[in-house]
Amino acid sequence: MKKNKILFYIAVSLVPIAVISFINNKTNFNLEKKVNIPSPIITVKILYNGEPIELELEEYIKGVVAGEMPALFDMEALKAQAVASRTYALYRKQHDHGEYDLTSDTSSQVYLSDNDLKNKWGSNYTKYLSRIKEAVKNTEGEVLVYEGKIIDALYFSMSSGKTQDVESVFKENLEYLKSTESIYDNNTIAGFETKKEFDKEDIKKILGLECTNITVDDIEHTQSEYVKEITICGKKFDGNEFRHRLSLRSANFTIELDKKVIITTYGYGHGVGMSQYGANGYAKSGMTYTEILKHYYNGVEIRNIKNV
Repeated sequence: MKKNKILFYIAVSLVPIAVISFINNKTNFNLEKKVNIPSPIITVKILYNGEPIELELEEYIKGVVAGEMPALFDMEALKAQAVASRTYALYRKQHDHGEYDLTSDTSSQVYLSDNDLKNKWGSNYTKYLSRIKEAVKNTEGEVLVYEGKIIDALYFSMSSGKTQDVESVFKENLEYLKSTESIYDNNTIAGFETKKEFDKEDIKKILGLECTNITVDDIEHTQSEYVKEITICGKKFDGNEFRHRLSLRSANFTIELDKKVIITTYGYGHGVGMSQYGANGYAKSGMTYTEILKHYYNGVEIRNIKNV
């Protein structure tokens, strides 16, 4: 009888241990279970057809890559464009606090809607859109940062062989936007070199010149051979101001005085940051999109937006 009492006592004593063990195991199981918390959805507001609209970031980037770069460019160039455009959009979102973050035209970056793309591409719509989607998907969330901050990822169509230092154009000193070689920007690209003719009286009117005969007194160039300053009929102009007044494709130009004023430009765009045609040339030569981006943007890192 005593033996039975002892056995009963042991059995009863073990019950709390078993319960505690079960509870602990159950508790440990719940702690180890992963809870998936969805990432916050990032949106941008753009001015499209005169109205502000809000778009999910990655959908917006598809429309920008399609609007900014030919769909048949090398895939690595399209990826580089996707990262640059995403970075530019988020930089604008951080720094512009108006009714919208960006416009849908060249004053920020071109955005095309799905209907725009169908009209633009016609029968090639499915093929071209597939390439754009691939480039955006394979770089999803990736942005360019310098010293931990998202950069102002400027880009343009094509240089004249070298990009410009941002200080020469936008009067800022940004270490990641320095002049660099862009060897694939050359006469092999259609539209690299263009000529534009002006009547002398038209030039005088546009530039506000007061002289009988037009004279070019001096031209000063940047290290990238763009026109820094030009003095014409004794009046001095900043090279970029001169370019915009005359609607020239580039501030890298030569000027010839004959019966008319003939201006020859080289390249297309402001020349700061990534050259799109240059990026395509580097991609065809075997460079990856990360190598292309680090070539054009000095000292940057590529990070996912979640880690910035």
